[in-house]
Amino acid sequence: MQVSCPNNVKIYNLSVGKSLPEWLSERKKRNLIKKNVDIRRRIELIQDFDMPGVSTSIKLSKDGQYILATGIYKPRVKCFDVNNLSLKFERCFDSEVITFEVLSNDYSKVVFLQCDRNIEFHAAHGKYHRLRIPRFGRDMKYHYPSCDLFVIGVSNEIYRINLERGQFLQSFESEASALNKCEINPLHHLLVVGTQDGKIEAWDPRTKNRVGILDCALHCVLQNDRLNAVPSITALKFQDGLTLGVGTSNGKVLLYDVRSSKPFLSKDHGYGLPIKSIEFHKKIDVIYSMDSSIIKIWEKENGKLYTSIEAENDFNDLCVIPDTGMVLIANENTKMQTYYIPSLGPAPYWCSFLDNLTEELEELNYDIIYDDYKFVTEKELDELGLSHLKGTNLLRAYMHGYFIDIRLYRKARNVIKPFEFEEYKKKKIRQKILETCGSRIQVPQLPSVNKELALKLMEGEMNKNSKKKKKITSNILKDDRFKALFNNPDFQVDKNSEEYALLNPVISQLEKSRAKKMKVEHQEQLKTEDYLYNNENEDRNSSSDESFIHEDSSDDEKTWVKDVRKQYRLIKRSRQKEEENNEKSNHNMEILNNQPNLYEIKEDVEFREAKPVASKRNKSTLGERLQNEEIHNLNVSGSRGSREMTFVIGKRKRDTKSKQTVKKHRKEYKHLLRPAGNIHKIKH
Repeated sequence: MQVSCPNNVKIYNLSVGKSLPEWLSERKKRNLIKKNVDIRRRIELIQDFDMPGVSTSIKLSKDGQYILATGIYKPRVKCFDVNNLSLKFERCFDSEVITFEVLSNDYSKVVFLQCDRNIEFHAAHGKYHRLRIPRFGRDMKYHYPSCDLFVIGVSNEIYRINLERGQFLQSFESEASALNKCEINPLHHLLVVGTQDGKIEAWDPRTKNRVGILDCALHCVLQNDRLNAVPSITALKFQDGLTLGVGTSNGKVLLYDVRSSKPFLSKDHGYGLPIKSIEFHKKIDVIYSMDSSIIKIWEKENGKLYTSIEAENDFNDLCVIPDTGMVLIANENTKMQTYYIPSLGPAPYWCSFLDNLTEELEELNYDIIYDDYKFVTEKELDELGLSHLKGTNLLRAYMHGYFIDIRLYRKARNVIKPFEFEEYKKKKIRQKILETCGSRIQVPQLPSVNKELALKLMEGEMNKNSKKKKKITSNILKDDRFKALFNNPDFQVDKNSEEYALLNPVISQLEKSRAKKMKVEHQEQLKTEDYLYNNENEDRNSSSDESFIHEDSSDDEKTWVKDVRKQYRLIKRSRQKEEENNEKSNHNMEILNNQPNLYEIKEDVEFREAKPVASKRNKSTLGERLQNEEIHNLNVSGSRGSREMTFVIGKRKRDTKSKQTVKKHRKEYKHLLRPAGNIHKIKH
């Protein structure tokens, strides 16, 4: 059993849990139940409540005694007896079942619509009859007063099969290209059909005529919605004689009064998936709407969400057991889902023990499965010195770390940190001493980082004249978000930076303006006293005060601008000096590189007419001379008389130096060039 609480409403998933294989002995089953927590907590409400592959549809008989479900593979139907909480019978088909209808109060008369255009009738003993319809069917409903079975599908015809006569009757012809869903009102027996074009057609089985058409596509499309096609009708359900619930292919649920052409409530699932089923709760004014990913339970009056059930696997069909809080769901999984919501109603009579069980679960707090294990990262494992245990049974790899037995973890920690408990005791003692000394006068201590800023903020706290300022400064000093500003040295204010140099005159000017404002306020107080004493004119005093304040503010602005300009000039001069120094150093390096190099003359070299004799060089081969002259891409191929040699002569040093100077010159004057793309020819 799994408990979830979306929107503060408890939902119990009764189908969660591991299932035991049938071939296990009773002794092994008991041992597994003792050891495994998941198996011990599981609840098998109905025996074999599953399908081999996928369950497609599920319904409850009228007397509430039997649950019928269809699925694959092989296509089959299962009937469960709720009194015995077990499987009643199981039958297989030749093709998949799209939908089925229970004709009798129990399981004795059932009709199945199959995907190969066949309709099978089953009795209590088994298959009774089989017939074929002209087109592929999508839905069908049984009309009890006339014994007519209405079948719709991929055509504009509503097929009528009279089960009393055993023959086809004249079909109803609609204006739509295809029909998706049909529903019969239980009170006045009106037949409504949902079309592919987003319309609902109402037919009266007594007169065999169409009564009206309702266009739902206009009410389920908003201005911002982008649609490739008109939304079709995918779900229909009557609550009483007047209320009709409509589900569309774009995830909208519309509630209509059959006397009106406009919906009185519209609900969007928000997923854009087709609505597969709509159900009304009989006692509580609540509506179930289901698509493949979620079941939303919401209030009928205002559309407010009550709770929701999210799908682990795609949902296919929904069955709400009347007057209870239990929901049965067919889904894309072997297990059919069973949910119990106590706030919507009690448990059914055949599983009334669920009420007592859920009450006990609310009182008990179960231990978490991983209470005996400690999660450790790679770094912590190296610190404990247990990295050699990787790959053994003592460590279980999980995500970015490992699970280790809590006893082994404590032993390893005690070996590495034997005095950790004593340090913990000392910390606790210090905390208690500080708590007892809280009533004493405490001298405020300055932090290690940004002391000047902290002093300014503390002065702001001491100033009682401005209440707003006091609140802001106290928040900054005590707020945990700004701790790093006074603890981390990376946040130290650098007074030598350009940003500080440009902002400093602004800050200093603000402090000066504050002092001037204080003087102005003091002068205003004196003037008000003189006014009360001498009964002078208010207009004259107010005008003089305003002019005084305005003059001061204009002077402040002028001084602030001057200070900022001065700082900007200083920064510009320092940058120019740095550039000049860099140019001088580069020039000196070039001079050093261009100086002549002196070499020693070998003893064997002879000079004739101030030039060395190249006798030895002439004796060397062409290949040796090419290697000595640093020639690139030297390739020798062939043999004997057909020998070839290819080489590329290296560039001179003079050429490379001239190219470097040209590049440097271009870089220097590149930012001075202006693009000529905006210049156009002037037409005369």
